[in-house]
Amino acid sequence: MYQYTSAAEAVKHVKSNQRIFIHGSAATPTHLLYALAERKDELRDVEVVSISTLGDMPLASPDCKGSFFMNSLFVSENVRQAINSEQGGYVPIFLSEIGRLFRNNILPIDVAILNVSEPDDHGYCSLGVSVDIAKPAIETAKLIIAQVNKKMPRTHGDGHIHFSRFAAAVEVDENLPEVNYGDKIGENELKIGSYIAELIEDRATLQMGIGAIPDAVLRKLTDHKDLGIHTEMFSNGVIELLESGAITNSYKKKHPGKIVTSFAIGNKEMYQKIHDNPIFSFHEAAYVNDTAVIRKNPKVVSINSCLELDLTGQVCADSIGSYHYSGVGGQMDFMRGAALSEGGKPIMALSAATKRGASKIVPFLKQGAGVVTTRAHMHYVVTEFGVAYLYGKNLRQRAYELMKIAHPDHREELERAIIDRFGSYVYPVR
Repeated sequence: MYQYTSAAEAVKHVKSNQRIFIHGSAATPTHLLYALAERKDELRDVEVVSISTLGDMPLASPDCKGSFFMNSLFVSENVRQAINSEQGGYVPIFLSEIGRLFRNNILPIDVAILNVSEPDDHGYCSLGVSVDIAKPAIETAKLIIAQVNKKMPRTHGDGHIHFSRFAAAVEVDENLPEVNYGDKIGENELKIGSYIAELIEDRATLQMGIGAIPDAVLRKLTDHKDLGIHTEMFSNGVIELLESGAITNSYKKKHPGKIVTSFAIGNKEMYQKIHDNPIFSFHEAAYVNDTAVIRKNPKVVSINSCLELDLTGQVCADSIGSYHYSGVGGQMDFMRGAALSEGGKPIMALSAATKRGASKIVPFLKQGAGVVTTRAHMHYVVTEFGVAYLYGKNLRQRAYELMKIAHPDHREELERAIIDRFGSYVYPVR
């Protein structure tokens, strides 16, 4: 009934000087990407756009220079070297606005390369665990190539595409990339998780990213009641909390009873849990990350992290100095959405120091560092040493609050920086 071809034949649709979209996160179409990389000697100046991708990225290999240019909308580990060289570039943009780049022909897509579920009885495939920016990409791409994957979960929501839309389709049985940050939870993450859990009320709506800190927070919430989830992405920790009974989604104003997300990354068990499960509703990022949608939910708690934070509350989350490390993503979308929610709490969570012992709370951001979240958007900052509440405080007051939750080894140095910048006058407490 459905016509499939080989990967080598499918990628022949890609031509030199085209812009191609690569399905991202756990839906990275690795099988097709290897076939496309095999054409490096016959292709020139193919621009590759995507958000984070997982697994191997053969198009970013040094021997593909000149053939493929990695123009990243969110830098992941497998393209980081290329992005920070002549072989790539980085576009700073909110996750919620990437669809506009495609729809408004700012970055028009010639070819979209997808990793989708098998078609249902009506011929519709699911975008699976990554609807996010894939939906606007497939709506606007001139041509679509798909690897139809027996292992891709069929997800509910608005991420569906009919098989007839594919210019070429390849049948695969390929495991999705697996990530489990629960294994990386240490003492610091558990302390941070405990502080954040104390800030979260029953019936709150949660947004969290991926990593050890978000999973540590989720572990501390099993005694909470009637929590809801509206998040740009989730991982294994949400499944564990759902099974504990703490998540009911009963008090959400948008999509009550549903966990709303745009993509998911986790382990095999998580992918099996979300397969054809109507509790999970996957939508494009332009909707999930819309502050007007987010703020309609009650008590939205947004939990984000960063690479560096200065004493005034400016957040660098996408670069280490001028070295591009990740991306803007949805941090600002949800920090603002939570702030506008009735009873909402935007939270920035970070370990006080790097693995090498350098303070992450600094007098000034590194030269070349970009501000992802401004100091005007900051409310709560949490480290393993406590909680700093910055909202409504002036710069000097903020600096002292942040100094108190910095690593003890760096507090004296930070206080000297505060006095050098703001003087030694102590404001009266009112």
